[in-house]
Amino acid sequence: MMYWDNDYTNLSLWDVLGGLFVASQVVHDRRRPGVMHIYGHLLVPAERAYEQLRQRLQSYDYTPMLREDKGWHVLTLVPGALLAPSPRKVWVNALLLFLTAITTTFSGALIAGGNPLHHPVEIWKGLPFSASLLAVLGIHELGHYFMGKVHKVAVTLPYFIPVPFGLGTFGAFIQMRSPVVNRKQLFDVGVAGPIAGSVVAIPLFAIGLHYSSLVRLNEMTGGEGLRLGSSLLVKAMTYLFGPSMPKGYDVFLHPVALAAWFGLFVTALNLLPIGQLDGGHVAYALFGSDISVKLAYAVFTALILGGIFFWEGWTMWGFLVLILGLRHPPLLDEITPLDRKRQWVGALAILLFIVTLPLRPMW
Repeated sequence: MMYWDNDYTNLSLWDVLGGLFVASQVVHDRRRPGVMHIYGHLLVPAERAYEQLRQRLQSYDYTPMLREDKGWHVLTLVPGALLAPSPRKVWVNALLLFLTAITTTFSGALIAGGNPLHHPVEIWKGLPFSASLLAVLGIHELGHYFMGKVHKVAVTLPYFIPVPFGLGTFGAFIQMRSPVVNRKQLFDVGVAGPIAGSVVAIPLFAIGLHYSSLVRLNEMTGGEGLRLGSSLLVKAMTYLFGPSMPKGYDVFLHPVALAAWFGLFVTALNLLPIGQLDGGHVAYALFGSDISVKLAYAVFTALILGGIFFWEGWTMWGFLVLILGLRHPPLLDEITPLDRKRQWVGALAILLFIVTLPLRPMW
């Protein structure tokens, strides 16, 4: 019989592992005092085993981790139980949303041709743009939030980022404040945002296209304004829902369509399979650690090359994701696989990334 080395417990490995895991060897981690790696084989599916092990170990102040290594199942026991994080102050989220509503409405008024600085009443011209953009960004983040709640992952409400220029915002984000247990949870939380945001952005883009107008191309080459590129989805929707374009004309997007365009572009950026972006979560859940790391480095290289050949902004995004980290952190249970249904949803997410990504977003 093998026992814990800690003096404060007489709990045997058999009491903890009984019916769940057959232990063959215990390795004590020299670099991390108190950490043990137990090599053996699971007797039940990993998802079920992990939950029961977590419950058994909680009162002994240990956190279990599961992974595979050269044909072995490895149960790592880390000192310290996972504690529920302290609640965050919701007023911060509400204040940032309020400020972002103001900055995006101001930007929207300028986009719609108003000048709220000289004519304050014209601020209301920015409401269609602001409401559309906040709807896409907010529903995207709430998709993460509610899926996190379904899986009992501690997540914050969305934090919006107001800025007094450009679109009026740098987007929004949520924080996951507790570890994700397995690939199923990681996949569901990661993919829920892009899908939810797209469900809002796509019809808004169609509605905005209906109210968009045409402009001569020679009127758009004077150095003023911003030209937007077209992804496969944008091209298809412009053909289906936009005004008929004679030769020499292009579409001048209505503020609602413009907000939806940026919403779709943000969706594509989030689906980059790198680090802790939504696409990084999805890639890690679908392909595992080794492949997802190689994929992240490949995409990073593609961003740098894209900055050289297509759009300078890709280089900026490349260095940004490099700073944020190309690798995804490990899960508590690395063994539980994705089911077939989630694999199909993952294929849908990959398709969504392909059709929403413009090679040259703007110039």
